[in-house]
Amino acid sequence: MCYSAQIEADYKKYVKMFGAHMDIGEFARLYFERAEGRLKARFPKAMDDAFANPQSDDEAEIKQLIGQYNTVQSKGLEEELFKQRARLVAAEKTLQTKTTKSASESKRIAANKIQDVLGRIDDIRRTELLARDSRIFPGNYAPVLIQENGQLVVRPMRYQCRIAGKPASYDFKYPGTYNARLDSLGGFWKPLFGYSHGLLIVDSFYENVKKSKMEGRVLAEGEGDENVILQFTPRDGSRMLVACVWSKWTALGEPDLYSFAAITDEPPPEVAAAGHDRCIVYIKPENVAAWLNPNPEDLAAQYAILDDKVRPYYEHILAA
Repeated sequence: MCYSAQIEADYKKYVKMFGAHMDIGEFARLYFERAEGRLKARFPKAMDDAFANPQSDDEAEIKQLIGQYNTVQSKGLEEELFKQRARLVAAEKTLQTKTTKSASESKRIAANKIQDVLGRIDDIRRTELLARDSRIFPGNYAPVLIQENGQLVVRPMRYQCRIAGKPASYDFKYPGTYNARLDSLGGFWKPLFGYSHGLLIVDSFYENVKKSKMEGRVLAEGEGDENVILQFTPRDGSRMLVACVWSKWTALGEPDLYSFAAITDEPPPEVAAAGHDRCIVYIKPENVAAWLNPNPEDLAAQYAILDDKVRPYYEHILAA
């Protein structure tokens, strides 16, 4: 289902590759809402980093908002660090005189939380990007390429699509709406297919699979199975142009929401053999223009683009 993906998070790469322009207003609005605490969704660190060297007043304002948000986050994490260190000291003091299950558990939890908080603080302060800084999960924001009013536009959107006109409760009723199944495009996704198409640049995608399926074996009687996360990457190192559908959701008294879902199809043999039953659709570069400018009266042409997809060999590894 492509529950997670490592993407191109820098809007400038879309601008350079496709001659698109960025929706600076939407970027600014989201960063402002996040800095003010009104937007809880996460942005990949690499998307923030794209504004590290601003080239305009608007980009400089966004950089300032990112700094404001990071300052607030750092303060909260420092407070949590102080709290957990105090908890650890208290637990260790108790254990010096008496070993109790409660104190041992408190020590374990505090130590784990300290490591987690230190890692999050380091992530905020770190200036060198890592591969995981470009990874998104459902609910995260990512830059998406669309065509609007005859122009190519890069707009930040949430990776979990809420179709216009649907209640906000659909996010919880249908948590898998980051995945638009090809065989559902004429059903659940009918309001978007043929109307609102997008493109996401992806380096690799991640899937949850059962360990027994990955190993190609049948569980023994009474044996429990284990979930593992696999990272799939094209063997040829190509960057995937992933077909998406998107929507603009509006409601009285609520901020606008731009959101998208990645289209998935049946898996190629190597993905199926690794234990997963879906795969994102990687469209050919020569089909990008037609995909982003669909004709709702000719859905057959859109299905043809999805069927004429790039079929690389996907290698997989256990995700770190």
